[in-house]
Amino acid sequence: MAGREVFGEEELNEVVEVLKRGVLFRYGFEKEREGVFKVSEFEKNFAEYIGSKFALAVSSGSAALKVALESLNLPKGKEIITSCFTFVATIEAIEEAGFKPVLCEIDETLNIDPNDLERKISENTVAIIPVHMMGSASKIDRIMEIAKEKNLKVIEDNCQSTGASFKGKKLGTFGDIGCFSFDYVKVMTTGEGGMVVTNDEEIYKQAEFYHDHGHPHLQGVGRGEEKRERKGFNFRMNEIQGAIGLAQLKKLNSIIERQKENKKTIKEEIKNIELLKFRELPDPDGEIATFLAFFLPDKEKTEKFKSKMKENGVNPAILNYWHFTANVESCGGEYPQSQDILDRCVSIEIKTLMDEETINKTIDAIKKAASSI
Repeated sequence: MAGREVFGEEELNEVVEVLKRGVLFRYGFEKEREGVFKVSEFEKNFAEYIGSKFALAVSSGSAALKVALESLNLPKGKEIITSCFTFVATIEAIEEAGFKPVLCEIDETLNIDPNDLERKISENTVAIIPVHMMGSASKIDRIMEIAKEKNLKVIEDNCQSTGASFKGKKLGTFGDIGCFSFDYVKVMTTGEGGMVVTNDEEIYKQAEFYHDHGHPHLQGVGRGEEKRERKGFNFRMNEIQGAIGLAQLKKLNSIIERQKENKKTIKEEIKNIELLKFRELPDPDGEIATFLAFFLPDKEKTEKFKSKMKENGVNPAILNYWHFTANVESCGGEYPQSQDILDRCVSIEIKTLMDEETINKTIDAIKKAASSI
């Protein structure tokens, strides 16, 4: 995931504009900052890009999940269902917000299995967090149908798939609120940082209050004179992050297009290898091509395949511990379907600036690994 690959003069110029004025805090100091509000501008541009009415920048993707959960004011102690295959932050946010995480199996989309989702819903369920893993949509249409049938809130964890879409609609805009991450290894980065988006003004206000200690951010009223709207915490984004975000957002479409080209080139060369079965993509046109993932027939062959790839200079992505085992350790339960899928999965990171030599090396490593099985 490649935002860091394309740092250049654009990011530097945006940051210098902030440093020249010396105001790194996103609120207030109007005279000193001479009208420059980078975080607010980033929020506005991001909302337009994603297609949401409101966007709130926060300090990380993990913070986005926590703020989103708090903004819905759901009854504490209830159950929230999510995927067993997700970065551990999804589970941590649910627990930190005072809810009980319930894990679902995944299918060969590497995202939540709607069939298991239906089985896991109980009288204590109040929300679903579908996670759009590794650049591609979950079966969000079916998930939204289930949520509507059961009157459940939906928080989309789109931290790994910024810019991806499903049938022409950007991920993060299907549920009640959507979450994004801009950390250093994401498709666009602000070093750290995140965003929540929603079309519901009340949810947005609750998120805005919560992320800044309950401040209502009233025009013309000093922070020290404001009355607290609710309990909250500090998950604010600073102006340096907002400045970098503005430059990165302008590059996002080109990053995605280059990744798609690189992935297509590799996939075309290996598509006829009978041993491999490619990941299911609910909307191939809408993915952002951060990974090429495929499955082998069993765990033994997969481990041998990965070992041969390493011998030929290409390391498959390591996903299982922080994205699966740690979640099971936290929540308990057994997920045999997911375990089998992950045991048979090979994932290769696709970068934006892959040159011809790197692409050919990757193709060659896959072919040699397949021929050894």
